[in-house]
Amino acid sequence: MQKERERLIIVGCGFGGLAAARELARAELDITLIDRSNHHLFQPLLYQVATAGLSAPSIAAPIRHMLRHQRNLTVLMAEVLGINKSSRCVDLADGQSLAYDYLILAGGATHSYFGRDEWAEHAPGLKTLADAFKLRAKVLTAFERAEALPATAEAELERQALLNFVVIGAGPTGVEMAGTLAEIARHTLKNEFRRIDLARAQVLLLEGGERVLGGFKPELSARAAQQLQALGVQVHCGCRVVGIDAQGVDVERAGVRARIAARTVVWAAGVAASPLGKTLNVALDRAGRVSVDGGLNIAGHPEIFVIGDMAAALSHEPDGSTRPVPGVSPAAKQMGVFAARRILAQLQAGSAHRGQVLPRPPANFRYRDYGNLATIGRKAAVADVGRFQFAGYFAWLFWLFVHIYFLIGFRNRLVVLMDWAWAYWSFQRYARVVAEPADKGESAKRAAL
Repeated sequence: MQKERERLIIVGCGFGGLAAARELARAELDITLIDRSNHHLFQPLLYQVATAGLSAPSIAAPIRHMLRHQRNLTVLMAEVLGINKSSRCVDLADGQSLAYDYLILAGGATHSYFGRDEWAEHAPGLKTLADAFKLRAKVLTAFERAEALPATAEAELERQALLNFVVIGAGPTGVEMAGTLAEIARHTLKNEFRRIDLARAQVLLLEGGERVLGGFKPELSARAAQQLQALGVQVHCGCRVVGIDAQGVDVERAGVRARIAARTVVWAAGVAASPLGKTLNVALDRAGRVSVDGGLNIAGHPEIFVIGDMAAALSHEPDGSTRPVPGVSPAAKQMGVFAARRILAQLQAGSAHRGQVLPRPPANFRYRDYGNLATIGRKAAVADVGRFQFAGYFAWLFWLFVHIYFLIGFRNRLVVLMDWAWAYWSFQRYARVVAEPADKGESAKRAAL
């Protein structure tokens, strides 16, 4: 009688979950991949959808289509509510309970407002396509509402508030968003409005730390700040946000509080791991990430792997030292491959994996850092690649081709390359269709001004 194949459940089809699934394509294993959406999302370019530079299909691909040839894998579009470690079951929102022999948790991250969750309503973040669509509508309708206001003194104050765009957090996402918003105001929408002076549009980038792109070397941070200012972005470092509401942002700098009237606020200041980690009843760090050992397992459960943004993992270096693994897509991919190879090794040891002799993977995970990239705008970027650091036009070209290379699917690469080439020469962004205005209730109230 043939032995029943062991079961693996992968939760999340981000970079880590997808890498793990593909690594196990030939394994004698029954895999169930669970995700709340039906698509894999290339998150590094999500801000391009939010700012009308790319359409959604350019950076997203259906999971079922991507993995259609993997016969040992079943895809479920479902939400996972919790993990029962003792019975080795995953509980779904629809009431189902799926058993597993191995489990890979790759649930990703969500926004963190540092205990001020009420700010989320007025300062949306950017993690999903739904977030991008809402933000795009908010940005574009701000210009439309400014154009529709009458020429009165009261309306002028509201018009300026509509033309103020605040980005909170000067990491890669915040820098990219701020630079792109400045380009939209100064180039993309030029000559399209009659009542508003687009030179009055202001993009303010607020950072609580002492410099933008704090994860980069200081000289590259300085170059990034210079490039942002050249695009017209007002950079404010050492600026702490103390309040956000529908009318604007309260900030504190050097003990002095100030008010910024703005109707569009973007949150790029912090992330928190998926709340799914809490259901494991294990130690979590301040960002809600699960503490894992060198094998990316939780204590006492070698069958459970936690990877990507959910994991508080350490990279084990050849000299015996350790360093934190950053929450970036290359790290998630490497962790997914590592977890998959560990599972293959366990299957082989138990004679469940046939027909292939594999080298045993290392006992501890090591992250190979290939560098950091951040784009600021047209012909403006910074790159930190090993011994080489450069900025400006060549960094922008390097960033462009790296992102096109890692996009999923040839069609997506071709479409993005064509869109970017056209945008480079024309400054135009044609993904500017808004189904309905953001905050419809507010638009009626402002029309009375």
